[in-house]
Amino acid sequence: MTRVANVGELASLIRFERRKQGITQAELAGLSGVGVTFLSQLENGKESAEVGKVLSVLTMLGIDLVAEPRG
Repeated sequence: MTRVANVGELASLIRFERRKQGITQAELAGLSGVGVTFLSQLENGKESAEVGKVLSVLTMLGIDLVAEPRG
């Protein structure tokens, strides 16, 4: 499990996993139903990314987002 504490870490995780799977940004964008510009901005850590679109990208990459209380 990878702990993600900020947008930059989420961006790095998405970019790493996309590259590991050998998928281009254009391919992942199409599979996720988002635009290439959105995906590029997401991978670069833009903080105003729409959560629904982020979840679509994570789903296509096979990444589960788990939120749990700290403590």
